[in-house]
Amino acid sequence: MQVALNTPAANSGHPYYLPSANEVDVFRAAYRQQLPLMLKGPTGCGKTRFVEHMAHALKVPLITIACHEDITAADLVGRYLLTGGETVWLDGPLTRAVREGAICYLDEIIEARADTTVVIHPLADHRRELHIERLGESLCAPDAFMLVVSYNPGYQSVLKDLKQSTRQRMVAIEMNYPVAEKEIEIVMQESGIDKPRATDLVKLANAIRKLDASSLPEVSSTRTLVSAARLMTEGLSPRAAANAAILLPLTDDREITRGLGEIIATYLRN
Repeated sequence: MQVALNTPAANSGHPYYLPSANEVDVFRAAYRQQLPLMLKGPTGCGKTRFVEHMAHALKVPLITIACHEDITAADLVGRYLLTGGETVWLDGPLTRAVREGAICYLDEIIEARADTTVVIHPLADHRRELHIERLGESLCAPDAFMLVVSYNPGYQSVLKDLKQSTRQRMVAIEMNYPVAEKEIEIVMQESGIDKPRATDLVKLANAIRKLDASSLPEVSSTRTLVSAARLMTEGLSPRAAANAAILLPLTDDREITRGLGEIIATYLRN
């Protein structure tokens, strides 16, 4: 399990985020009303950056948990460990977030097992409590605590979906890739490249996003555009940067790779 802890003091620079709609207002309102929040959007559209931006703006510590299919309730809440011949209790990241009054961000919660996510239910309703069965203890979340989860609806299936009992405890924000003008601005800000090259990358991305989803289930995200732009600032040609940051990570299929290569050649200069 990957856990990241960020505090305002640890990150002096405000994480850059360019709003697309009213997501900042919804986040602030949910935080003030102590409501859990669900972010829905495709890979690389800015969900994690948005949460980092809001935690910094609200001056609240952020604990991020990267969910996966092997994560257990004990990974979130905590467990007893043998240390120096003694059995010692170690808080999990969810418990630390409650004790410290932090924002707890469960990234790609859809990847976690359903029986694991049930542990957040008492925190996600009017009780705002975390039950630690092994300690026989219940923690009441302080006012500053907030629960935020995210997932990519494109990964949904009959076997992988959030339980309705989890969904209906939360308010939601639907996110997507920014409109062209804003995505150009983001690529410029995040990489330092000029507007003409950023514009070419965004045009390329939008061309790829229009392809048949059956042949290419994932498309070029804003994150991959920024990666390509950063490679370009190191002297790589636009096509070489796009091949490395956009094309090759997307697919291993030779026919699709050839087709994407032709699209890149159409939109980018050598």
